[in-house]
Amino acid sequence: MVAVPEEFVRSTVEREGDVGAEWARQLPLIVRELMERWECVPDGEVMHGGVGVIVPVRRRGGGTAALKVSFPHPGNVHEPDAFAAWGGRGAVLLYERDDERFAMLLERAHTSTLAEIEDGDEVVTVAGRLNRRLAIPAPPGIPRLREQADAWEEQLRKDADELAHSLSPRVVDAAVATVRELGRVQPDILIHGDLHARNILRADREPWLAVDPKGYAGDPAYDGGTLLKSRALTLLEADEPRKAVHRILDVFADSAELDRERVRCWALFHAVQAAFWGRRHGFRIARSGPRLDWLTQFVDQLAELLTERPRSGPSDGSGTGRV
Repeated sequence: MVAVPEEFVRSTVEREGDVGAEWARQLPLIVRELMERWECVPDGEVMHGGVGVIVPVRRRGGGTAALKVSFPHPGNVHEPDAFAAWGGRGAVLLYERDDERFAMLLERAHTSTLAEIEDGDEVVTVAGRLNRRLAIPAPPGIPRLREQADAWEEQLRKDADELAHSLSPRVVDAAVATVRELGRVQPDILIHGDLHARNILRADREPWLAVDPKGYAGDPAYDGGTLLKSRALTLLEADEPRKAVHRILDVFADSAELDRERVRCWALFHAVQAAFWGRRHGFRIARSGPRLDWLTQFVDQLAELLTERPRSGPSDGSGTGRV
């Protein structure tokens, strides 16, 4: 029987309550049944992310793979759909799926991630090139990000009114403008949805492969915002944060073949969302206390920097690069 890491069980129960506790109790049996069905045996230490476990396995015939089982959650529904559509193009291959159990048998990549690379330009360039490769016509059934635009705008306005914050009105207005100008007219392009350096792994078939997609249809520039947000802590060490922020925008847009202004607008939107989210829920690395206050102030500053824009506004076409 595969042993589920105690830390993963604890975090699942804290987040999901009794339902999570029962699922965690059943998880070893679920893993065993899936391995029997897909003719695999354990081949390494069980790993875990925030919502799922990954079991390195060896398949019948000697090939390696990774068995992933996630806690049942709406945010995980379309992960296998994205992998199936990409067919290994810039992402790990999908070998088997069990949608009822939120389980997949995937191509095994290495445990080292793009986040371990010290050269910031290389990190952003690799992510941008993967973004470009993952941008393919979205299959039917994938959720369209444009359908979230009304909820985004409503939440931004609600947060701005209800929360004590230091964001200037022009910053909030710029985030709302991004939703109105870009959020409601997004193309039917498959995007990762959570593209950051920890979701890009070293691999053998290709140097780098993406994992853990949300699987959305929308503007590929949206993922430029998720990437920049994930690079925020590296900006704390920069001598010139303004220059560092705009360097990331330039390198990502160039390597992804995207309109730079669209990337900036989406990055601003993500930063403002994060500023409000931190005030309501805290951040993964700081839930309360002085560190949370410090991080929140920094995200506010990031949003202010991203509000700076050239004279021309975001394009009103799809502007997503060639596919």
